[in-house]
Amino acid sequence: MLQIQKRQNYNLKLFKTILIKSLVVSFATGLFAVNGLGKDLSSEKNKSLLLKPIAGLSDEEYDKFILGKSFFRIPWVEAPSATTARDGLGPLFNANTCASCHPSNGRGTLYNSKGDFSRSLIPKLSLENNKKDENILKTKGLIPDPIYGVQIALNANHGVKFEAKTDITYTEKKITFPDGEIDTILKPNYALKELQYGPLHKDSVLTFRIAPTLNGLGLLSDISNEDILKNEDEFDKNKDGISGRANYVYSPITKKTELGKYSWKATTTSIIHQTADAANNDMGLTTTYYPDENCTKQQEACNKAPKARDALDITDMRLEAMSFYLKKRKTYTIDKNTTTYKDGIKIFKQIGCNKCHIESFETKSGIKITPFTDMLLHDMGEGLADGRNEFKATRSEWRTPPLWGLALHKKINGKNPRLLHDGRARDFQEAILWHGGEAQSIKEAFMNLEKEKRKKLLKFLEEV
Repeated sequence: MLQIQKRQNYNLKLFKTILIKSLVVSFATGLFAVNGLGKDLSSEKNKSLLLKPIAGLSDEEYDKFILGKSFFRIPWVEAPSATTARDGLGPLFNANTCASCHPSNGRGTLYNSKGDFSRSLIPKLSLENNKKDENILKTKGLIPDPIYGVQIALNANHGVKFEAKTDITYTEKKITFPDGEIDTILKPNYALKELQYGPLHKDSVLTFRIAPTLNGLGLLSDISNEDILKNEDEFDKNKDGISGRANYVYSPITKKTELGKYSWKATTTSIIHQTADAANNDMGLTTTYYPDENCTKQQEACNKAPKARDALDITDMRLEAMSFYLKKRKTYTIDKNTTTYKDGIKIFKQIGCNKCHIESFETKSGIKITPFTDMLLHDMGEGLADGRNEFKATRSEWRTPPLWGLALHKKINGKNPRLLHDGRARDFQEAILWHGGEAQSIKEAFMNLEKEKRKKLLKFLEEV
């Protein structure tokens, strides 16, 4: 009897332990539900967060995720090579992996560990548009430089010359706030050095783009076009000074003109489109949608370089796996239960930042997200104008960049992110001070805040 009683007591204790643990799990799950977190979203500041798959993938989906991840992270090599699954790099390229520009799937850095400009910073080229080039404009959205194309390649395979190297200098500009505070912003002076194929065309426009964070791409792709377009106000009918508009671009996937959603000027239509475009321009990899090597007619050695064994470097199946990987990763989002969020979002809305950096959307799958973007084009004024037209985006128009995910940058790279399209801003205050055009009044409202409120807003932005 004594042994039976002991066994019953043990079973009772075991049941209580299991019950308590179950309640804790249920409570935690409930908390996540309240916070809008779960299998897709996390507010955990972990440098590996954006590498993790969402929960609930089937075995088949997980295999596809891992396949896509491998083609995203494992280096590509020059052909011919025994590594036939990874040959085809170049002949002209900037990096040999996607992860080189997007460390841990985050935002790129301006400088590398040696203090040189990193591979995440890409020189872009184009000529002024004219009516003679309407067919090119319809599919490419811009006119390439006749010698160097649309993008400068910083590296090349054996026997082929790289195109040029980055050479940016900065001019300091003092900004004085109404309360007497003085800040210094950096104006970049774009240039190239060591041009290997002669000078640029006399009408070439040079600009630079830093690789954006890949945080939340899958959730952004699940926002309906209707929800994006309902925020359009091209002619500022509501007279609030904000006139966001959509970019419509050619998709090599569908062979149609579609809503542009990704890149700095919203010039790609889907994650597959963006991935194939970057693979071709950044690594010289061919796909069904970009089947030609990344060489201009004048670059003979590039055109004669050895080819990979297969006709396409990235097959449709592999490209689809890469897209699947980018869609099915965890997404960082700010914890709305903190004092930093509650104080910051009030000021954010008070001065009108949320007119372009829209806080919330609900995806077609019913997930509530806070990316802080409207995914539309806005005229940001002459200070940020880069002279480059892309499809309908003018020289001074930029897609509102999503703010979420920047809070992970320091965890990933050990330094604060360099902000704006070319990394000129060393912190959020500098980025705000560069805002002009439609955002001029919002910048002025920020500058007129009392200093304590400015600090709270900046702290909030660091946590987004």
